[in-house]
Amino acid sequence: MVTEKQHIDKTLIPILERVSDPEIPVLSIIDMGVVRSAVFENNIVKVQITPTYSGCPAMDVIGDDIKKALKDAGYQSEIKLILAPAWTTDWITPRGRKALEDYGIAAPLDAEADKDVLLHGKRLVKCPQCGSTNTKLVSQFGSTACKALFKCDDCQEPFDYFKCLK
Repeated sequence: MVTEKQHIDKTLIPILERVSDPEIPVLSIIDMGVVRSAVFENNIVKVQITPTYSGCPAMDVIGDDIKKALKDAGYQSEIKLILAPAWTTDWITPRGRKALEDYGIAAPLDAEADKDVLLHGKRLVKCPQCGSTNTKLVSQFGSTACKALFKCDDCQEPFDYFKCLK
C-alpha cells in the first residue's frame, strides 16, 4: 500500500523497474518504493528518492544505478535525496513483497504484529521456504539492520524477516 503519492512519468517506469536494490537484487527500486518522483523538466529527468532509513549506505549506489539506466536510455538526469516523508514498509508493492518471499526473506508484517513478533515472541512470521508460522526470533538483526533473523521450527531453515518501518 502506497500512502504517499508517487509522481512517476509512465515512460520512465520500465527503465526504473530494471534498477534493483543493491542489497536485495530481486527487488526493483519501484517495488521497494524508494522512487518518490521521476519527471521530465527541460529535457532532464529529475528523480527524487527516499532512503529506507536515514544513513542507508545503498542510496549512493541506487542514485548511480538510476543515472546509468537513464543515460543508457538516452536521458540526462539529476537525482535528489529526500528525507520527508520518511520511507515506510507500506510503500513496498505487492509484487515487491512477493519478490522478497520468493527470494527467501519474509515480508514485513503490520506495525502491531511486528511488535508482537520482535518484542513478545509471537509466532506470526511466515517461513518463506515452507509457509509455516511455527517460527521464532533468533536475533533482532539479520543480514542487515533492517532485517531480523528467524528460524522455522518445522523445516529448520533460518531466514531473514524484513522489519516493519513506519
